[in-house]
Amino acid sequence: MDQGRFFDEMKQPDGLPRAVYERVNRWLASAPQELLASRRSQAELMFRRIGITFAVYGEKDASERLIPFDIIPRVLGRSEWTRLEAGLIQRVKALNLFLADIYGAGEVIKAGVIPSDIVYRNPHYRPEMSGRRVPHDIYVQISGIDIVRIDANDFYVLEDNARTPSGVSYMLENREVMMRLVPELFAQHRVAPVENYPDALLACLKSVSPRSAGGDPTTVLLTPGQFNSAYYEHSFLADKLGVELVEGRDLLVRDDIVYMRTTQGPKRVDVIYRRIDDDFLDPLAFRPDSALGVPGLMSAYLAGNVTLANAVGTGIADDKAVYTYVPEIIRFYLGEEPLLKNVPTWRCREPDALKYVLEHLSELVVKEVNGSGGYGMLVGPHATRAEIDAFAAKVAHDPAGFIAQPTLSLSTCPASFDEGIGPRHVDLRPFVLAGADGIRVIPGGLTRVALKEGSLVVNSSQGGGTKDTWVVDDEPI
Repeated sequence: MDQGRFFDEMKQPDGLPRAVYERVNRWLASAPQELLASRRSQAELMFRRIGITFAVYGEKDASERLIPFDIIPRVLGRSEWTRLEAGLIQRVKALNLFLADIYGAGEVIKAGVIPSDIVYRNPHYRPEMSGRRVPHDIYVQISGIDIVRIDANDFYVLEDNARTPSGVSYMLENREVMMRLVPELFAQHRVAPVENYPDALLACLKSVSPRSAGGDPTTVLLTPGQFNSAYYEHSFLADKLGVELVEGRDLLVRDDIVYMRTTQGPKRVDVIYRRIDDDFLDPLAFRPDSALGVPGLMSAYLAGNVTLANAVGTGIADDKAVYTYVPEIIRFYLGEEPLLKNVPTWRCREPDALKYVLEHLSELVVKEVNGSGGYGMLVGPHATRAEIDAFAAKVAHDPAGFIAQPTLSLSTCPASFDEGIGPRHVDLRPFVLAGADGIRVIPGGLTRVALKEGSLVVNSSQGGGTKDTWVVDDEPI
């Protein structure tokens, strides 16, 4: 792999470490391989004892899989983070205004900023929400914005996750493990804390309770159950938040009010942090075969008696076709230039773009607009001729269902392996909380790393791992 093509976050072109990595570089230079190997083994053992696993649907060993963890932290300077944070706040603010608008007056469509069919024919658009307002007009309380870096100056948004973004449990557990395993490295840095995320999340959720006056809003976390791939995270977060982890059968609706079954009788629920997709929330409103949801939940929701976080219908905000219009959406609602760039993207629905994409499939990354998790995509430079031909047929058959992007030169960070230390490609998922009291970004987020040499796919379901992300002072201590 030609590392000269990629921005190395740790080292400058002359081989010297960048300022924020100086102490990490010295630590790595002084740490024998045996020590790093021992720390890696300890980390794996800790994660296994904690039980932090994820599942890949369709695989027999799914319940036993750990996401690989790399012991070398990714480091960002405070000035870099401040720039990124401002862009994330701007983006989430605009996406909430966009959702309020498309379920309201639709001014963005009337102005010709975004084609109407991309909104109204989108599978994530929920006509049930048309004309309905949510508390404080906040549709996306919790988002995980995927960020990539290709040079020292700019961060690019790869994807907006506005439905049920996952991964925050790994951010928190990664930090806990690192504090235990490399305390000597922590002592050399002022690392911005992430452990207050549960308190910030709970405050955010309570702030959007429909019952604003008096009392302490009752919040629950709604999970599909133990067979869901992210169940560990659901259980972990409910415990950290100090709220009940419930399944659909634990809730009931009477007179458009949601209650939780308890040993003391029904207890009213004000806010539901739901980790269930729209389709399965309520068998009376959406899929009648859903055994995961709560009959009558949408009726209570539309009556304004319970808050769902994130709101129903937010999936349209992280649709890959809508993504291509977010810079225009920011300009339309905020009258500002986007602080974070989109990755250059071809909309295959447009004839000229379609022609270019079909002629250059071997050079591009092509994605289904409704795909996720690294599935439903073609990485042209790594694909066989047969795979390219098959994907060409799919794109030609349904152009509107695909976008294409250049193969990104993702930045690299050092990672530790049995054979030594080597650069691996990374992305970053910062977590953004939007409540009645404003928008807050947790400093750091989840760094995902492509552990296979040369791979650009960081998804855990595709062989990726994770790193702890440190936001540190620009000047050494």
